[in-house]
Amino acid sequence: MRALLLVLFCTVALQWDRVSCQKTVYQSDTHVVLRRNVWRSDRPAEVTQNRNGDECDVVMNLSASQRCEFVKNTPDCASDEGFIKYPVVTFCLFPPNLLPLAITLYVLWLFVLFLVLGLIASDFFCPNLSAISSTLRLTHNVAGVTFLALGNGAPDVFSAMAAFSHPQTAGLAIGALFGAGIFVTTVVAGSIALVKPFTVASRPFLRDVIFYMAAVFWTFFILYKGHISMGEAVGYLGLYIAYVLTVIVSAYVYNRQKHQLNGSAQTSGREQGEILPSDSYREIQSASIQAHDDGEYEPLLPYTQSTAQIFLNAINPVDSRTWRRQHWSAKVLTVIKVPVEVLLLLTVPVVDADKEDHNWNRPLNSLHIITGPLVCVLTFQSGTYGLLLIEGEVPVWVLVLCIGVVLSGIVFFTTTNERPPRFHFLYSLLGFVVSALWISTVASEIVSVLHLLGVVLSLSNTVLGLTLLAWGNSIGDCFADITIARQGYPRMAISACFGGIIFNMLFGVGLGCLLQIFQTNNIVMLEPEGMLCWVLSAALGLSLVLSFTLVPLQCFHMSRVYGIFLLIFYIVFLLVALLTEFRVIQF
Repeated sequence: MRALLLVLFCTVALQWDRVSCQKTVYQSDTHVVLRRNVWRSDRPAEVTQNRNGDECDVVMNLSASQRCEFVKNTPDCASDEGFIKYPVVTFCLFPPNLLPLAITLYVLWLFVLFLVLGLIASDFFCPNLSAISSTLRLTHNVAGVTFLALGNGAPDVFSAMAAFSHPQTAGLAIGALFGAGIFVTTVVAGSIALVKPFTVASRPFLRDVIFYMAAVFWTFFILYKGHISMGEAVGYLGLYIAYVLTVIVSAYVYNRQKHQLNGSAQTSGREQGEILPSDSYREIQSASIQAHDDGEYEPLLPYTQSTAQIFLNAINPVDSRTWRRQHWSAKVLTVIKVPVEVLLLLTVPVVDADKEDHNWNRPLNSLHIITGPLVCVLTFQSGTYGLLLIEGEVPVWVLVLCIGVVLSGIVFFTTTNERPPRFHFLYSLLGFVVSALWISTVASEIVSVLHLLGVVLSLSNTVLGLTLLAWGNSIGDCFADITIARQGYPRMAISACFGGIIFNMLFGVGLGCLLQIFQTNNIVMLEPEGMLCWVLSAALGLSLVLSFTLVPLQCFHMSRVYGIFLLIFYIVFLLVALLTEFRVIQF
């Protein structure tokens, strides 16, 4: 982490020196004739235009006194869907000499946003998806490639959808999805091989690699065309449905063969365990630890808590028992997360099918009926619909609040603290929707911050996507998969790697472009940002081809030597990508 921050700040310093070397700005009555930086003056004329037609990209070519007025009157600078208008804050509130401080604060803000994104996905989004799959009585195979895959890939998918919502940030989505793909298939897979050399299951490995190669090369073809139609966007979702059906059929065939060979009714095969997401082992482990702690601290004499005590205990995110055992760094992260976690506890219901009471909390769940729908109307499309006036007088959020108060009162006075009501499973649906909108809101803020950093530092969206956005969304899964491998489950870890990125690629591109097509009633333009996009595509395709050929040649054994090779491959790719971005290497 320290090395990552060092590289990041060195890049900021390098780019700041280059951005400061700019040529003269020529203004006329109707338009502004702008020339690019000196260090980019050797580019062809078509490359020196705004990135993807983003007019906000030229703000750094203006004098400091003109930038505030420019960002206020330029639509591309105000088109981000986040709640904070970062260009206005940067160029109107911060003096020009404090712009490096603003960039540093934005980097720290990105860290907090990624932390919040992971918190929502792991503690609120995934548990409700698990409860929904348990209510529907889905098998592990179906749940693993549908609901649980959505839970693990929610940050990547929602970030891609937020990036695809505007043409000038579409490069972030491509860079993040391709960058995360390279990161997972090289760094994560290589680290697993280094930690625990093992032999992968041949059929699941080949299945996942083939489907991911199909998704990557299809995206490569879309980028070559420069646009995507509705049929092609739907095709991404259709390819994932084909992948799900393949997983189900292969699991059925494997279990049938195993049943015939062993003569037993055992139905949980090796392949079922392999497709479980990376969080499964952690949840099992944490559940056992929690059960032990609960038994250790169980009161000797039974007592009944009041409704107020139940409510206060439910919204307290800090466990005093674990706080004393935490390292100081973990305590700092806990303090940072406390305000956000309290807000999430007050707005997002969580249903836990493994608990006897399914996590029923009468006062808090009654409050969720009020706060949950309010969050939905105030976060969807940055609160645009929530502020609409009904008959020109009453805002929509006031109507939602009134309805919520009535329903909350009915639930509170018709239920008890001890037993959950029959309709309690509906809270998992409400929690799913509310947490999804929270994730979408945070993802929009991340995309907005990255867009601003690209404008200020003159970095392309692609390089920001393949570095900051890809690392931020993948670093948690990386540590989780390595931990699972150390615990003796390398097959589960490697399967979680490929299963997750297949879902992210197909749903991230397919659903993101499909929603944009519905909004604009037109095809989505996906114009590559220079040679870096092709370097990224070629590197990902090459890494998959190498995995598809070298792993079978090693009899599907992933050794430490192969792990080192994958890590070196990623370092070389990252070096070439950065040199291409800085125009040191020209193709």
